[in-house]
Amino acid sequence: MTVQMTHNGEVQIAYETFGPPAGEPLLLIMGLDFQMVYWPDGFCQALAERGFHVARFDNRDAGLSTHFSSPKQENPFRVLFRGSARPVYTGSDMVDDGLAVMDALGWDNAHLCGASMGSGLALAAAVLHPQRVRTVTTFAGGPLGKINVLRYVQFGVFPRFARIKHPDTDEGAIRTLVDMIRLLSSPNHPFDEQWARSAAEISHARSPRDPGTTQRQTAAGHNLGDVARRLGEITAPTLIINGADDPLIRPSAGTALARRIPGARAVVYPRVGHLLPEHAWTTMADAVAAQAGG
Repeated sequence: MTVQMTHNGEVQIAYETFGPPAGEPLLLIMGLDFQMVYWPDGFCQALAERGFHVARFDNRDAGLSTHFSSPKQENPFRVLFRGSARPVYTGSDMVDDGLAVMDALGWDNAHLCGASMGSGLALAAAVLHPQRVRTVTTFAGGPLGKINVLRYVQFGVFPRFARIKHPDTDEGAIRTLVDMIRLLSSPNHPFDEQWARSAAEISHARSPRDPGTTQRQTAAGHNLGDVARRLGEITAPTLIINGADDPLIRPSAGTALARRIPGARAVVYPRVGHLLPEHAWTTMADAVAAQAGG
């Protein structure tokens, strides 16, 4: 795949595509602090084989897209729980970045599929720009709004993240990413260390992880205006997928979210954590295709 660039104002957004340009347009939106390469190539190819023209992109402040700096350093977990950071950009800005990718591809509208924080951005797009959204599929997400989200966070995973310690070297940074992927994966299915290592190496080579990104993107996610209260306005068919073994978000978050969106369906995948493992690619690709065809 060839990385291409587009712009949302002065912000440069990196993206890649899979599948035939004449296919059904499908935009993949990644989650907090992760690059587009965490949408596995094999999953993107599975979607392309089902007739989609797939685009994945680096959110601002991640990967090859424009990076930002914070006015002061803050503990990212304090930001998550208290929202204490002043936003450098907003969630609406991040939504517009995805629309800029669609514009670059000549898509008037598209199917959206978001993971984790990306699920919130996909839903926000369906509220703020309904004419641009054909369908929405969310993965590993939950109700929007800081208070609503915290009800479904599994707090026990955060001390485990804090215990990840490796030397301040390239290899140490890669091992840290692999350990983070391991923690976010299902304990009830063999861990794909080969894929995790490959994704971590590619991610680190493209742009080393900046903990400040966690702070800034979390603050942006808390600044989506009244979108959380407007989910009932969504008219795009919506499918909500959560993993039964998600160590970060309780699977019941999907059902709670579905209650807020007219006609939305919630499903739970067994042996799936907070990231999409290979054994679920076919099932989810089929679900996205069925959603688009419905």
